[in-house]
Amino acid sequence: MGIMNYLREKMGKILAIVIGVALTAFIIGEVARSGSSFMRDSRNEIGEVSGEKVPYDQFSKKVDQNTKNFLSQSGQSPTPQITGYIQETTWNQFISEIILKKEIEKLGLVVSTDETRSMISGNNPNQQIIQAFGDPKTGQIDKQRLNMFLTNVGAAKEDDPMKVQWKEFVSQMIESKKAEKYLALVRTGLYINSLDAKDDYEAKNKLVNFKYAQLDYASLPDAKVTLTDDDYSSYYNEHKAQFKNTQELRSFEYVAFNAAPSKEDTAAVKTEIDKLAADFKTATNDSLFVQLNADTKAPIVFQHKGQLEPKLDSVMFSAAKGTVYGPYFSNGSYKVAKLIDSRVGPDSVKASHILLNPATEGGVDKAKAKADSIKKLLAGGKSFADLAKQFSTDKGSADKGGDLGTFGRGAMVKEFDDAAFEGKKGDIKIVTTQFGVHILRIEDQKGSSKVVKVAIVDKPLEASNKTQSAAYAKAQAFLASLNKDNFTIESQKQGLAIKKADDVNGIASALPGLDNAREIVRWAFKADKGDFTDQVFTVGNQYVIPRLTEIKPEGTLSLDAVKKQIEPEVRQIAKGKQLAAKFEAAMSGASSIDAVAQKAGTPVVPVQNIVFANPVIPGLAAEYKVVGTVFGLPLHKLSKPVQGSHGVYVVQSDNFVTSGTFDKAAQQKQQMQLSQMMLQRTDGQVFDALKDKANVKDYRAKFL
Repeated sequence: MGIMNYLREKMGKILAIVIGVALTAFIIGEVARSGSSFMRDSRNEIGEVSGEKVPYDQFSKKVDQNTKNFLSQSGQSPTPQITGYIQETTWNQFISEIILKKEIEKLGLVVSTDETRSMISGNNPNQQIIQAFGDPKTGQIDKQRLNMFLTNVGAAKEDDPMKVQWKEFVSQMIESKKAEKYLALVRTGLYINSLDAKDDYEAKNKLVNFKYAQLDYASLPDAKVTLTDDDYSSYYNEHKAQFKNTQELRSFEYVAFNAAPSKEDTAAVKTEIDKLAADFKTATNDSLFVQLNADTKAPIVFQHKGQLEPKLDSVMFSAAKGTVYGPYFSNGSYKVAKLIDSRVGPDSVKASHILLNPATEGGVDKAKAKADSIKKLLAGGKSFADLAKQFSTDKGSADKGGDLGTFGRGAMVKEFDDAAFEGKKGDIKIVTTQFGVHILRIEDQKGSSKVVKVAIVDKPLEASNKTQSAAYAKAQAFLASLNKDNFTIESQKQGLAIKKADDVNGIASALPGLDNAREIVRWAFKADKGDFTDQVFTVGNQYVIPRLTEIKPEGTLSLDAVKKQIEPEVRQIAKGKQLAAKFEAAMSGASSIDAVAQKAGTPVVPVQNIVFANPVIPGLAAEYKVVGTVFGLPLHKLSKPVQGSHGVYVVQSDNFVTSGTFDKAAQQKQQMQLSQMMLQRTDGQVFDALKDKANVKDYRAKFL
């Protein structure tokens, strides 16, 4: 039973780790790029991968499971960002599992029974087995504990939750091993040859000194450049591959009416907290005062320096008992704190306990009476370990003679914590907690430091009903004034700033300026271009009214859809043509870069020690085309005009220098470095390639 109890306590952690890292190589680095088409069919399918449907109920179940595991491991509260992360990770798990399953089946990859056994109890066990059954100090597995656990799993009924969880764990472990084999096959076929190594070596070790003359794009006013349809079309056709939309995106603009606390709201909360501070000073029952008046009913426990928030930490450890600090403002609330007690106490306690369950003992009083009897037996010389095994309902510790190990302050519930840290070594105490009645024995206490017990009364600064109603009324009035064509005019008339949310995907939850905008995103993916909402959305302390401005469907976007986006680049190319013509005119009859620069009215700038692999021109940042042109020029040859990132250039090389010698040792070193870099990218690139081939269809926008 002890091992079974251990599993129930630890299996959640095991599964959380496995689920989180299963097929990690394919999931790490994968960004939220899946498509999102708001379709009316496939009502029960959240997506499709290589023709295989992904049922919504299975996806939802996995999200719930991953959410519980994530929160239990991290201790964080669920936020829109965390929820979105978990949903995205779960979606990628489904994609990777389906894709890999098909590829692995094609190749006939399997994990044998012997391999599975080796991953569980062999010489090279799975990392999660080590974490669950190993000694953190030595990393060695406790074979006896593992074998007892496996025996109990084998004897358990098929529907026992422990056995179900174990089977799922083993299944995930096997699938992960298959993925490792698949990746190993891919990696085996990758290599860097000597020519690759030589090219890379020269790119990093060949230096050039050159001169350049530049005509900056900014030197030509925008007004002197007229863009034609041909300019846009040429750029669009040359860069068409860049405009492939992997998922449907939508853009909207919105106005927001602020319902944040007003000055009057702030004054009201300050008045209330000032009165509470005065009453707190004279209160005789601090715990009751906190329970009656604090918005956050936190337990009042002893804490070490560093556990309080900084404002209190610097005051309470040198203050006298009864000191009241505040009111002060912290984390959205006004607070007042009172030092109830301070003392020097141990940093950690080693303890054992025997736990009695009042429900099976006939009530708390009878459980306490039995605890007194057990305490007398202990006083008479009976073994604590034997009595723990006989009477304790906490089987996890009972099998170890009641041993709870060593724990720090705050690790246990308040009543147990207080008894363990306020007693002394050798004490045996009877403590009642939410878990039952404990016979606690303090085995040892280590360390010594000052701790304080601080009571805090807080009042959050929130908008009053009056403030919220006024902001909501303004939002409703604005909404009532809208028609299909006057969103911008009405916003300007009322002095409202129009904010934009561009290229939003269908599963977005948080947007710039809107932390929890899921409802607005859902609306946007149901609306038509030009629509404005028929309701006021509440997002935090804002009332929001959006209008859908653009829909970018999945696939290659049209020129009209990207015209505004590419305008700066098109304008720069048009400027580049004019500036290049100016250089060409200056080059007529000129034999040196100095003569060209003089005619063009721009200085000649010398540059030294530039390498091909790092094409940064000092003072100008990266200029790939310019540096690439220099390395392709014969010595002292004057280049044609080059359109770079910051302007149009004419360059002339002075000399090339190669540092070091590309001998056999340098070649091997370069090949090794390039191989490592290639392998680091391989997993993600393989997944991307398989994903593109799998024709992934994403319907999450209509469910999440």
